[in-house]
Amino acid sequence: MALRGVLRLGEVCIRVLDMVASRKHYGDRMGLHEVMSDDQGRVYYKAWDEHDHHSVVLREADSSGLDYFAFKVYDDKTLVDLEAKIEAFGLQVERIAAGVFPKSGRRIQFVLPSGHTMQLYAEKEQIGNTLGTFNPGVMPDEGVIRGFRINRIDHILLGGVNLDQNAKLFQEVFEFDMSERLIDADSKASRALFLSCSTKPHDVAFILQLEPNKFHHVSFLLESVNDVVHAADMIGKYRIPVDVGPNRHGVTRGATIYFFDPSGNRNEVFTGGYVHYPDTPVLTWDTTELGAATFSQDNIPRESFLTVLT
Repeated sequence: MALRGVLRLGEVCIRVLDMVASRKHYGDRMGLHEVMSDDQGRVYYKAWDEHDHHSVVLREADSSGLDYFAFKVYDDKTLVDLEAKIEAFGLQVERIAAGVFPKSGRRIQFVLPSGHTMQLYAEKEQIGNTLGTFNPGVMPDEGVIRGFRINRIDHILLGGVNLDQNAKLFQEVFEFDMSERLIDADSKASRALFLSCSTKPHDVAFILQLEPNKFHHVSFLLESVNDVVHAADMIGKYRIPVDVGPNRHGVTRGATIYFFDPSGNRNEVFTGGYVHYPDTPVLTWDTTELGAATFSQDNIPRESFLTVLT
């Protein structure tokens, strides 16, 4: 499938309480590469196999959580077309000039029915992954792959209200597919929705919460299950707080670990999962199988996983 339109999750801006501790966590421990800091004190990171300048932004604040998330789109025409469609959907769109966000072209910003701030952009400076683009080989320079051996940012899970309205926006305006969903066994109401703009099981997901604009986790892709074990060993070595140890999801079938940064924001490292195509049927789970849907190797639902968000 030739990907056009909305391409991928390109950037998250996470609020942290202590920048020194956060730099150690995201840089020294997880192994993301710090590429710059700005005059407002924000710190920018990329994973080794991302070509764009950065994908993670940290901002020191009085409360943890998510400032915004941004998807990259194919080109400026896509941005123009989507702006009109978002406004027709009923959301107010703010235009942000090129350069306001470092190394980035112009953006549009709007608030989802769930209360989350989302941005779209088409251009960001590319700095590569040390392999180059001509006869690139398969291994980067020594020391580039480090920490948890993260390849790239993968997806984001957000908590809030109006899940079905979010899904309508992502499906009808952004042309995402709904890959999987979790529904209440009695009422059939949506409890969690998983949406893909690619061949991945999901690029963004939403879980029902009583409050809007909550942050569940950002996920980072690893190469293999062996790297999940390696990350688990490092998490244990450095006493990083764990939410769910190595396990496998029923939803998406990915191998996973959930853990917390020093500010209480949940992170995930993730690998595997099935290939999604536009004709793949929607997979539906209900709450009678909540344990298997969330963690299929022990079938135990975790209260913290469903209720602890920033």
